[in-house]
Amino acid sequence: MNMTLPRMPKAVVFDMDGVLIDTETLYRDSFLAASQDGGHDLPVELYQRVCGSPWDVISGTIIAEHGADFPMDAFRDAWLRHLAVSMAGGVELKAGVVKMLDLLDDLKLPRAIATSSRHESVNRHLGPHNLLARFDHIVAREDYTEPKPSPMPYLTAAQRLGVDPAECLALEDSYHGVQSASSAGMMTVMVPDVAPATERMRETCIAICSGLSEVAALLRDERTLG
Repeated sequence: MNMTLPRMPKAVVFDMDGVLIDTETLYRDSFLAASQDGGHDLPVELYQRVCGSPWDVISGTIIAEHGADFPMDAFRDAWLRHLAVSMAGGVELKAGVVKMLDLLDDLKLPRAIATSSRHESVNRHLGPHNLLARFDHIVAREDYTEPKPSPMPYLTAAQRLGVDPAECLALEDSYHGVQSASSAGMMTVMVPDVAPATERMRETCIAICSGLSEVAALLRDERTLG
């Protein structure tokens, strides 16, 4: 894969879970624990396919693959119980977040969040790290009608930023998120977390980066070349 940007972006749009905060491993492990509690034998590959998606997408996928009689309410309650325990002490930032935001300040690039989580979750997870004010806009689940993989979350973010989607760099860790950002027309970089990069992701994204420090290096290189 060509590890260069096609052009310098005019704005950057971040997914939250798995890109800014280290929550996806907690969601995954709680998902698998709830599956084990109920004897459902849900495979980790199922979670990898739906990670970063809102509950209606996740539950719809489970029902489609395991039948309408799947005890969804009981499974969700068990998942939330395990998740509450794992998040009781708060969640950590992903490596390189603060340095990435510092670089965007230096480059004077506006930035937004486009997440499948709700505003309450954004405030609860990012608030303790004093990061909320470092984003120009936060687009959460209440702000659009069609969730990822629809392009609407990213199109909404671009609209609020006042930047053409084609001039935005999107940072995603999930398959549905990559599809959402790419179909919105954004330059999309996957930063894999619990879901590994697939051949389809490599074909869709302009780059696959191991972390935000690698994304920052792309931006510095593009600024130098520009």
